[in-house]
Amino acid sequence: MIEEQAARTPDQPAVAFEGQKLTYRELHQRSNLLALHLKSLGAAPNQVVGLFVERSAEMVVGMVGILKAGAAYVPIDASYPQDRISFMLADANCSSGYLSVEPS
Repeated sequence: MIEEQAARTPDQPAVAFEGQKLTYRELHQRSNLLALHLKSLGAAPNQVVGLFVERSAEMVVGMVGILKAGAAYVPIDASYPQDRISFMLADANCSSGYLSVEPS
């Protein structure tokens, strides 16, 4: 759906958060690059990637990129205690590891 929207309205805003803005073109291009990178690291269907996120436009790029790679994601708050993070990663069977997204 994002690819279709990017083709129809590439310069329209797709994401806006606290002054950060991404157009559909930017979201599409950045999430494609991320998806290719994740695939090179082994992300694939039936795998889960842990996503360490702060609320930001980059969070959306991370979510869409993981989905474009064919994987699923589990959002993880970096402020959680390490024991909880380890449990969440193990419980979700994050065989592809995790992705840390920093706002730009």
